[in-house]
Amino acid sequence: WALLLLAAALALEGTAAARCPTPCVCDNLRAHVLCLNGNLMAIPSTIPQLTKKLDLQGNSFTVIPVGAFLATPYLSHLDLQRCKVERLEEGAFRGLGRLVYLNLASNSIALLYQESLDGLSSLQQLILEGNRIEEIQPGAFGHLGSLTVLNLRANALVYLPDMVFQGLQVLRWLQLSHNALHVLGSEAFTALPALRRLSLDHNELQALPSEALARLDGATRLDLGHNPITYVAEEALAMASLKHLSLDHAALQDVAPNAFARSPQLRTLDLRENQLRGLPPLAGARGLARVSLAGNPLLCSCLLRPFHDWLARARVQVEGACAAPPALRGRPLDSLRPPEMRCGHPRLPPSPATPPEQPRVAGSGQCPQGCACSPDFRHGSCENKDLRKIPWGFPRDTRLLDLRRNAFGTVPPGAFPGLKELVSLHLQSCSIGALRPGALRGLESLVYLYLTDNRLSTLAATAFEGAPQLAYLDLDRNAFARLPTDAFQLLPNLISLHLQHNAIRELAEGDLAGAGGLRWLYLAGNAIRRIAPTALAPAKMLEKLHLEGNHLAEVPTASLWGLPALSELKLSRNPIKRMGDSAFLPVASSLQHLYLDNMGLEQISPGAFTGLGPKIRSLYLESNKMSHIPDMSNFTGLDILNLRDVPFHCDCQLLPLRRWIDKLNLRIGATCGSPAEVRGLKVKLSTTFQTCPGWGRGKAGGTSPNKTKAASKPSKKKRSGKSPARGFKKSRA
Repeated sequence: WALLLLAAALALEGTAAARCPTPCVCDNLRAHVLCLNGNLMAIPSTIPQLTKKLDLQGNSFTVIPVGAFLATPYLSHLDLQRCKVERLEEGAFRGLGRLVYLNLASNSIALLYQESLDGLSSLQQLILEGNRIEEIQPGAFGHLGSLTVLNLRANALVYLPDMVFQGLQVLRWLQLSHNALHVLGSEAFTALPALRRLSLDHNELQALPSEALARLDGATRLDLGHNPITYVAEEALAMASLKHLSLDHAALQDVAPNAFARSPQLRTLDLRENQLRGLPPLAGARGLARVSLAGNPLLCSCLLRPFHDWLARARVQVEGACAAPPALRGRPLDSLRPPEMRCGHPRLPPSPATPPEQPRVAGSGQCPQGCACSPDFRHGSCENKDLRKIPWGFPRDTRLLDLRRNAFGTVPPGAFPGLKELVSLHLQSCSIGALRPGALRGLESLVYLYLTDNRLSTLAATAFEGAPQLAYLDLDRNAFARLPTDAFQLLPNLISLHLQHNAIRELAEGDLAGAGGLRWLYLAGNAIRRIAPTALAPAKMLEKLHLEGNHLAEVPTASLWGLPALSELKLSRNPIKRMGDSAFLPVASSLQHLYLDNMGLEQISPGAFTGLGPKIRSLYLESNKMSHIPDMSNFTGLDILNLRDVPFHCDCQLLPLRRWIDKLNLRIGATCGSPAEVRGLKVKLSTTFQTCPGWGRGKAGGTSPNKTKAASKPSKKKRSGKSPARGFKKSRA
């Protein structure tokens, strides 16, 4: 065995050395390959076959095609963070039966199909955080029988259908925080017997999803903070093993006495930062040990005595202080004596009405000829059947209807009769040139509408009549020459609008009228030359604005006023040659992610980034033509900074950047383009700064040219994260 292992190691070392692709770094001993921030457009085909860990962070793949990793079947860890991935083709990861860790965070994936993750039978951790996933088709995780952690944090989910997580038999932690969830199917969490923690905080839930949560017999921790929940009703939570419940920073005004009676193991209850003026004795929660009430406007009158007495009898620790009456303001609850809690103060407001229960599924029906209907998933499909007319007769309880790749041409009025429970409708690639008035009539539960790859050039507002819940509208790759004016007046719940790769030439005043709740606007790949100063004003809640690949000649600064929530702005691949002062000042207080790459940018004025600073987490400036950039020392919160392929002139004017780079623990890729003697050298290794006034001050350059020269020699000491570890061999290509 020892000889076999030695032979395998030698073979691996030889293979890795011979086939390490450009611009990657290969660790021969540990079977690791790193291809970081290399602007790769496709998965390298020459990765050594025996590679176990492959790190491809910071590249530009856009699509992961079928069988992309068939040449590396021994992979156990695959990192594809920040690779601009928009689509996972069905079968993209086939052949990776040994993979245990897959990181797809911070990409642009919008939809998970049923076979997107096929072939990952050993996968234990799947990280999809920070994408824009709007919908998960039932069965998408059906092949992940070994998964223990699923991270879907910070996506764009509004709805979870029944059985969506089927197949995840050993999943222990499901992270759904920071989405926009407001509807959960009653069977959404069915078939998760091993789940121990569920994170649903920072969503749009207006009531406890009692039916869905009742399926989680084994869960011990539930995070529901930062949801607009106003009331917890009688026996609202039936989770037999629950020990820790967080309902902090919600909108709670009242909690029923027996709200937690069916969760007998509950030990800690976090109710911080709500609107509670008091609580009844929570007698049903017999095992409760601690309640947190800090940040509530507690009225410590005689009306609070029953709760106070119960705390003492049940020996429950409490955190919180009185807000009124004035004589007791600021007093901790556990310091009060009953005589101090006097009557004569205003009565507590009555409990708000119990929110209505989520509607139950009812009804069934036949399936149109040639189509497939799944009663378990409530899913109907007539994909790629060469249909000329939209079929009728789907079961009335259908939630997802897939009609992709047909030839309908037109969607007539009343095209979907009886489908009041339909949530997701797929009409991609159907040669649709017209959506007639009333086409969606009766689809009162519709949340997702996909019309990608059709021939639409205009839309009337009446086309959306009868679909008031529509939140996601995908019109990518159609024939729009301008935004469909007035089309959003009947869509009060619209959150996400996709109009990428159309032929839109400008954004005019009034184009977004009625889109007051819009959060994400995707306009990449159009021909936009002008944005009117008030064009974006109706979308006051806008968080993401993608304008990459258009024809803008300058930053649309005037159009950014009135967008106080904008956190992500993409201007990549626009012909912006010069960036003037205060270019991003209107959104300086909220902006976190800024994309300015591949623009041919030649000059950035010293005041271009005025107002920006610690809030900025990622800044992309790669593949531009400027030779200098302004002082960026105020950008102290950066996680990502990309300055690759920028021809910096390494003279004394660039010294502030040189010093600043020394303080960063980031790979930024900055190289000198001139003068000739240092062309191609990394900025932080250039010796041209040694003659600059003040070179010897601070940490950047040492105390003398001699010391700097010595420091530039290879060191025998290990460098922390600044160079390849021992055993790595750089490609000589």
